[in-house]
Amino acid sequence: MIRISVALALAQSQEVLAVELPERACVRDALEAIAIAERVPGWDAATVRVGIWSRPCEMDTPLRDGDRVEVYRPLQADPKDQRRRRARLKPSPGSRSGP
Repeated sequence: MIRISVALALAQSQEVLAVELPERACVRDALEAIAIAERVPGWDAATVRVGIWSRPCEMDTPLRDGDRVEVYRPLQADPKDQRRRRARLKPSPGSRSGP
């Protein structure tokens, strides 16, 4: 048996769940063990992104004892676009193009 944790970061709540799985278990097995389809509304295994310790992986990636499986939710906005939008709002004090 291996022990892993599954981290879910939903918009309204965050959870870290501990799970014991048989040797040779994969990410998909961990998600099934926590009944993710019941916990996450609109769960679609084909479109969701997952990772192990902040590194993206596939559903069939094998797990090792102590791994942390993370379920990533889609971004609400592109971080680069947000940064550009904020930069346009106010000129930099060191900018030569300012007034």
